[in-house]
Amino acid sequence: MKKQYFINANIIDPHNSINENGGLIIGEDGLIEAIGKKVNSNNIPSREKVIDLDGKYIFPGLVDMRVFAGEPGYEYKENFRTLSNAALAGGVTSVVTMPNTDPIIDNVSIVDFLKRRGRDKSKINVFPSAALTKNIEGTSMTEFGLLQSRGIIGFTDGVKTIQNTRLMSRIMNSAKDLGTLIMQHTEDYDLSKNGMINSGIIATKLGLTGIPAVAERIIIERDLTLLENIKCRYHISQISAAKSVEIIGERKNKVKFTTGVSINNLSLNENDIGDFRTFLKLSPPLRTEEDRIVLVQGLKDETIDVIVSDHKPEDEEQKRLTFAQASTGASGIETLLSLSLELYHNGSVKLETIIKALTSNPAKILKIDKGNLSVGNEADFCIVDIDKPWVVKKDKLISKSKNTSIEDKKLQGKVTNTFVKGEELFKLK
Repeated sequence: MKKQYFINANIIDPHNSINENGGLIIGEDGLIEAIGKKVNSNNIPSREKVIDLDGKYIFPGLVDMRVFAGEPGYEYKENFRTLSNAALAGGVTSVVTMPNTDPIIDNVSIVDFLKRRGRDKSKINVFPSAALTKNIEGTSMTEFGLLQSRGIIGFTDGVKTIQNTRLMSRIMNSAKDLGTLIMQHTEDYDLSKNGMINSGIIATKLGLTGIPAVAERIIIERDLTLLENIKCRYHISQISAAKSVEIIGERKNKVKFTTGVSINNLSLNENDIGDFRTFLKLSPPLRTEEDRIVLVQGLKDETIDVIVSDHKPEDEEQKRLTFAQASTGASGIETLLSLSLELYHNGSVKLETIIKALTSNPAKILKIDKGNLSVGNEADFCIVDIDKPWVVKKDKLISKSKNTSIEDKKLQGKVTNTFVKGEELFKLK
């Protein structure tokens, strides 16, 4: 690999407090040699080929904390190769994969298989999570210590929640002893039973069973109460309701934990479901516009730490069903950054805050040295034309499944190039 020189870029790297016009030098080994305003045409040897980015933005490679990979068992929905290509098109260079595969990722042999597949087939950095409970049944814990020693980054039951308080207490105690990261999907099953969308006027109008916001709140309050006595690494995977933001804001000064939100809940509301649009059947569900506004404010004031794509590809047959029968989830990894930039363009959230929630914050929570442009680190980054307009068309998406929740949406801001370890792996055609 030749040494690469980029100049005249707007560089944002929250980890290193960089927000300036400058350049980037990548060594032959794929590591960052220099970055910032000190890198310009005046101090680069004249014989070297220089790439002038003409004011485009350089961001650290995005770290997506919630991605469904499809392997093993659901390769027909997504596999490591198609996931990598979709991620690179969206500027994502590191992902945390969910354990709800077939078989479930809850034992060492499956973890070893997964790591080999990820290494052989993936172009991006894959950090697998494992199940909190065996077979994601919510009854008995998995072997945290053993799985963690094999490279598991954190533990979650995916879209399922630990309902038993005694079990959750045991999980937190084990996590405390081992320094394990727990990532909880917050939903009380009794209150959300048979629910499909947000409980309210839209659910009544469509004749669908609703999922009340209090189902999310109860689990959050329970877990944060436990956390006061059992101080482990605890992350709320996604929140969707205004009341959740309020509770989290109140508790942040009392206990240490972090919170994520799906880009879907930041950008859409229950009205977008229209007449039974199953591509917007999500978990947690889209809620009211008032909820969405409070979530955006929570991101703005950094009550919420992380934005995730909640990328969950489903084949069209699983979505072209009645609302009750349709699968939950949306494909979103390659539109994550562009959709997030909408919050910057409409003046809702500062650009640096958005990039922080997509890069350095998730990396800090996961304790991985990604999501930054530090000198000496692997050059994982994306180049973005922040003003480029485009329209989401499912047939042009790279992901194997095309179940986007934002078909025909007009966006502003597009990734033009993505690099991993200094190698250009995506270039916009």
